[in-house]
Order: sequence, then C-alpha cells, then structure tokens
Amino acid sequence: MKSLSVAFLVGMAVCATSAADARPDTRVMTCEQTQALIKSHRSMVLTTGRNTYDRYVRQFGNECDWPDVPIAASVPTRDGQCRVYHCEEPTFNRSP
Repeated sequence: MKSLSVAFLVGMAVCATSAADARPDTRVMTCEQTQALIKSHRSMVLTTGRNTYDRYVRQFGNECDWPDVPIAASVPTRDGQCRVYHCEEPTFNRSP
C-alpha cells in the first residue's frame, strides 16, 4: 500500500510539472485568439517556434518594467504573421 502511495505522489508531481511547463503555442492559434489571450491576461509567455518563446504584453498598460516599453513584434499564427507587443528598452536615433 505504501509503494502505491509513493507511486501516486510521483505521478502527480510529474503531471504538475508537465502542466506548469506547458505554454500556449501561437502556431496553433489564430491571430485574433493570440491577441485576445494576451489582452485577457495582460501578459503571457507564449511558444512561437520549436525552441522559441517570449513574454508578450498588451500595447497599452504597465506590464513592462522601466525603462522597457511595449515594442511591436510579429509572431507566427495559424493564419499567418500576427502583430503583438513585447517589452524592450527603447532606442533613440539621434541625428547630429
């Protein structure tokens, strides 16, 4: 009976770890679904490729830490490329 309890706890830990590591994948969502997911959660870490992911935020909000600001980016979705925003330090082109 004790070994069954241990096996159950190990199984639960593996399931919890797998669920926690899972990220929504933009490649299986439409652009509209991707944008709605980001908007509803204010920011989301999304898988964008086989080995790529990033944190995406709403365009208007305070999800970025200073001095970062929301910068436009493009992610692959089921229906093509989709415009989203991620946090990045702004660069200013100063002309002499």
